[in-house]
Amino acid sequence: MFDIDRWQEIWVTITRNKTRSFLTCFGVFWGILMLVLLLGSGKGMQNGIFKNVNGFATNSCFFYTERTSEPYKGYKKGRNWSMRNRDLEAIKERVPGIKYISPMQWGNQGNNNVVRGRNTGSFNVRGVYPDYFNIETQHIYYGRLLNEIDLKENRKVCLIGTRVYEVLFKPGEDPTGEYIRVNGIYYQVVGVIKAKPRANIGGRTESSVMLPFSTLQQVSNSGDKFWFLCITGEDGYSCDKISDDVKTLLKSQNEISPTDPQAVGGFSIAKQAETFDKLFLGIDVLVWIVGMGTLFAGIIGVSNIMMVTVKERTKEIGVRRALGAKPGNIISQVMSESLVLTALAGLVGLTLGVFLLDMVNRILASSPEAEETFFRNPEIDIHTAIAATVILLLSGLLAGLIPAWRALQIKAIDAIREE
Repeated sequence: MFDIDRWQEIWVTITRNKTRSFLTCFGVFWGILMLVLLLGSGKGMQNGIFKNVNGFATNSCFFYTERTSEPYKGYKKGRNWSMRNRDLEAIKERVPGIKYISPMQWGNQGNNNVVRGRNTGSFNVRGVYPDYFNIETQHIYYGRLLNEIDLKENRKVCLIGTRVYEVLFKPGEDPTGEYIRVNGIYYQVVGVIKAKPRANIGGRTESSVMLPFSTLQQVSNSGDKFWFLCITGEDGYSCDKISDDVKTLLKSQNEISPTDPQAVGGFSIAKQAETFDKLFLGIDVLVWIVGMGTLFAGIIGVSNIMMVTVKERTKEIGVRRALGAKPGNIISQVMSESLVLTALAGLVGLTLGVFLLDMVNRILASSPEAEETFFRNPEIDIHTAIAATVILLLSGLLAGLIPAWRALQIKAIDAIREE
């Protein structure tokens, strides 16, 4: 049953020495505030980092050619080599679990290599398979993506990024069907795109011109060679297994030592995501350690003020014991005061922390460069807030435990004698 007289007594005790209570509460307030802000900031960093790869198929892996590091079959180490179109067919036939595959080729990027009328700019030029747009997903602003017919017929068509569009065309102008000159050759624009992920493979899509892979091989006179390969695995297939199989096949196809650790370079989105998960787990653990340390310092302050309060009220506690107050009454009074001090300070700190995180989030969202920032949506989830509240209340009870035990040691005759 709610005892209003007891809580009034607790409130009077707390407000009796406002300065002391404020300074003690500030330690708990600061501890919980720092914990909330650090956790929210860690979440903001995590959201920003994962936003970079959001839009890439998570089970994608990428391969590129490097110099060989071991001699093999009469070849010296340090040999340059290239992947070839025949490698693509072999991978499709002999490596299980592949869902999408796309080589990538780069064209020349000279000064003002992309031209339309009097408008010019220097942009990346890349050749890809249509499957590439399932590996790195795109926002389509005009037109369509490249398709299989473009690839098979070596069509002179292209996709342009949003930055290329801004330089070559007027705002609101539909560029589909128009022609631009890329490295001296005219191509028909079939679409305008912007990559969904902010991380990029081979250059920013916004500042790129995308051609059918076969077309770029033909116009650049590179034969059947290429140096970069993108693969996405079927659901349920291990990206590591696919990566190992592809590297083994590429080595056997191109007379590279099976034990050469350098010749075929590669990385995977899944590996990067796993690395980031471990990184942010470490950050969370560190934040909790620092935050709990700060909170613990505040709890010690609460315990100290309760010890002083018990000492100041020696006569009162002694008289209550003499009048028949039970030990449970004395313990509950002291621990209730400790709990109220801790809960008030902590909940104010928790509320202020959430408010500040929300303000930062609103400021970031309203910024013109919101999409470019590596810090997004700083927040703490409801489970973290509940955990912090529970820890706070338990800490308040713990802070009152020693003072309550000290209060129990006070005997009525000793209290009267001391007075």
